[in-house]
Amino acid sequence: VAAIVCLGIITFFGVFALVGHFNIDMGRWLGYCGFKQRTGLPCPTCGMTTATLAFAQGRIFEAFNIQPACGLLCSVMVIVAILTFIIAVFGVYFRFIERFFTEVKLRYMILALIIIIVAGWAVTLARALAAKN
Repeated sequence: VAAIVCLGIITFFGVFALVGHFNIDMGRWLGYCGFKQRTGLPCPTCGMTTATLAFAQGRIFEAFNIQPACGLLCSVMVIVAILTFIIAVFGVYFRFIERFFTEVKLRYMILALIIIIVAGWAVTLARALAAKN
C-alpha cells in the first residue's frame, strides 16, 4: 500500500511537471472555471492547478504565492511520499502515523482541510479584489 501511495504521488507531480515543461493548456483538459466566469471572482480552489504546476517544477515559493492552500497541500503530499517511500523500501513503520490517525479523528482532518482551502481562498479573493480597485 505504501508503495502504491508513493508511486501515485510521484506520478501526480510527474504529470504536472511534464505539463508545465511542454506548456500544455490544462484549461482545455480540466475545463475553465465556471464560478469565475459567472461572478468575476476567483473560486475557492482558484489557482490550485497553476500552483501545483509551479510546485512540480520546483518553484515552491511561487506555488505558495499563487495559492497558499495548494502550496501547503503539495508540501504535505511530498512529506507523505517520503514517509511511504521509507516504509515501502526499508520496511520501517513509524508508530507516530498510527498514533496520529487514532488520536485525530477523520472529521478533524476534513475540518482542517476545509479551513486551509477557505484561508487560501480568502488570500486569493483579497488579491482579486485589490487588483480590481
